[in-house]
Amino acid sequence: MKKNTDTPQSYAEALRKRALAYPEAHEDHPWGEIAIKVRGKVFLFLGSSAEAVSFSLKLPQSAFSALLFEFTAPTGYGLGKSGWVSAKFPMELAPPLELIEEWIDESYRAVAPKALVKLLGGPDGVTNAGSPEARLQRKASAARSGASAVPSSKPAKRGSAARSSARPVQKKSPRRTPPK
Repeated sequence: MKKNTDTPQSYAEALRKRALAYPEAHEDHPWGEIAIKVRGKVFLFLGSSAEAVSFSLKLPQSAFSALLFEFTAPTGYGLGKSGWVSAKFPMELAPPLELIEEWIDESYRAVAPKALVKLLGGPDGVTNAGSPEARLQRKASAARSGASAVPSSKPAKRGSAARSSARPVQKKSPRRTPPK
């Protein structure tokens, strides 16, 4: 990591401006902290002091790899279990802004409604995975490879080959009628 010549406040301001550039993003101040929200849902908590800049964001896809950095930790209050990651950069270290901007983008896409995410365009593995375009691409890819486009998550229907091979079907004995 390279040495920092800027202040934590200047980095915090750069991250704040980046986050507020997203559709319908707005700033709120619960608990005296800066929270950047989209339609009432937080996607970035941001703070700075004379010594450091810190933030927390939701990273459902890259939380595991983000936590490998020495400056990150799972967010407290149980949020870390849901993919929230916190980072803190001391004044002497220059934060990797390009990486943090990617994290802000992922966090926004994870929290924002799908209609707003569509306005952004670009790749989005989670939100657009079920879109018609994505399904057509998977179908075309599967047709070329000879595999099924999407594995079925539905249970097998009664009497299907999958069910009959899993458990043998018992034949019913003829019904006996009692003598009169």
